Amino acid sequence: MPAMFWTIPTIMTWTRIIAIPLIVGVFYLPLPAATCNLVATVLFVLFAATDWLDGYLARKLNQTSAFGAFLDPVADKFLVCASLLVLVHLNRADVFVALIIIGREIAISALREWMAQIGASRSVAVHMIGKLKTTVQMVAIPFLLYDGRLLGFIDTALWGIVLIWIAAVLTVWSMVYYLQKAIPEIRARAR
Repeated sequence: MPAMFWTIPTIMTWTRIIAIPLIVGVFYLPLPAATCNLVATVLFVLFAATDWLDGYLARKLNQTSAFGAFLDPVADKFLVCASLLVLVHLNRADVFVALIIIGREIAISALREWMAQIGASRSVAVHMIGKLKTTVQMVAIPFLLYDGRLLGFIDTALWGIVLIWIAAVLTVWSMVYYLQKAIPEIRARAR
């Protein structure tokens, strides 16, 4: 297998994909609900943290690759989408929110792929609004997975719901932003 599959950053990226059945599987174990919630939350936070760490290490160790650049956002989207589906199944997230977030991820991924094929990928490069959307999602999801009182007074279910709806609004906003950036290229190609 090529070396790019086995760099430290790429292995860390693969762990986010491997995490999905672990997070889902926790809720099928014969454990108290609070224990399942805690284990799933810890797993999500640990694996989500690899998103920042793998990018940092790839730059620091000079192990960046085209494959790593492709796999990183795919792993993030798989982790977020799988977690959202678990939350919908547990009645902790609205199906409408999940549809907005998952639908946007599919649409923008397809847009980016098409823009790359026509040599215009810079027009839909990651923007601050997309990063903010991801940050809010990455806080909302563990709050909803935990579904209890954190430190005795933070109602994670309530804050998770508020944050996931904020993430949904940011999701639509970021999609509109990327589409607006792509429209000039789309119009130019249609002529």
